[in-house]
Amino acid sequence: MEGDRVYVALMHYPMYNKRMDIVATSITNLDLHDISRACRTFLVRRFFVVHPASGQQQLIRDILGYWQEGYGGKYNPDRREALQNVTLCSDLQEVLMHIGRETVQEVKTVATDARIYPNTVTYHGLRQQISRHDKTWLLLFGTGWGMSREMMAMCDYILEPVGMGSDYNHLSVRSAVSIVLDRLLGEPWFEA
Repeated sequence: MEGDRVYVALMHYPMYNKRMDIVATSITNLDLHDISRACRTFLVRRFFVVHPASGQQQLIRDILGYWQEGYGGKYNPDRREALQNVTLCSDLQEVLMHIGRETVQEVKTVATDARIYPNTVTYHGLRQQISRHDKTWLLLFGTGWGMSREMMAMCDYILEPVGMGSDYNHLSVRSAVSIVLDRLLGEPWFEA
């Protein structure tokens, strides 16, 4: 299965705000729930939530604890199952260290953005590369107004925007993750 070599990271720093200042964005409860459920559905190996601030990390731990060990997990076992696959990290290097302990394959990083860059790849092209089974893939999703250009430049590839050709491209990150995972790992109905 393709998803077992794919990881997802939700980045909260370094992000742009609407003034294009570099900031750390806030955790959103719905992002944790919905992205973990999408990752579980498409058999993604692990979902990393990345935030450098200790207060935001504690919020993440509290949310995960409620659904993994607390009443929420007893009340909704499906949600507990999805959130079991979430790992908290402080930065991208920590994410890559976790992945390095789980695989011997080369890890390729793929950023997502609403803008086009020189190393932009298509969904079809990336889907073909993932299907070769010779690499591990880390899909990076940004919050706020997107990842810093420096972070984008560190990635091996940048995936084309979801809404190519649209004059409006402001999807929630949880919607974008679901669309991207379906295009890369879902049933290839569009190729028939």
